[in-house]
Amino acid sequence: MSFGVKLPIQYSDGDGFGSLETFRETIKQNFKMLLLTNPGERVMIPAYGVGLQRYLFSNYGTDTEGRIKTEIYKQVARYLPVITIQDILMRDSDPDRNVLAIKIYYSIPDLGVKDLLEFTI
Repeated sequence: MSFGVKLPIQYSDGDGFGSLETFRETIKQNFKMLLLTNPGERVMIPAYGVGLQRYLFSNYGTDTEGRIKTEIYKQVARYLPVITIQDILMRDSDPDRNVLAIKIYYSIPDLGVKDLLEFTI
């Protein structure tokens, strides 16, 4: 049983394309897509998405991390309420090189799962 296609799409000998086999994988992928989708990019849901790439080339001030965190909490509450965010870390951010590294510790209380979403854009 699969819950969807794993992104990015890759060929798999077993079932043609890589599949999401668990709720945990599905929620994690949906969470990552929520963070990377720009508002207005998703058809019929114009407010969907944090759009982290928007912050890469903006003026990076003392309040930028706070604005990013606020937007993440707001979007998760609205579109992925099954997730409880424990902590958001952006210590490796380098505004001079236009790189944003982010670690988000979260849980899925209904599944009894704690997980980490970590990536660099």
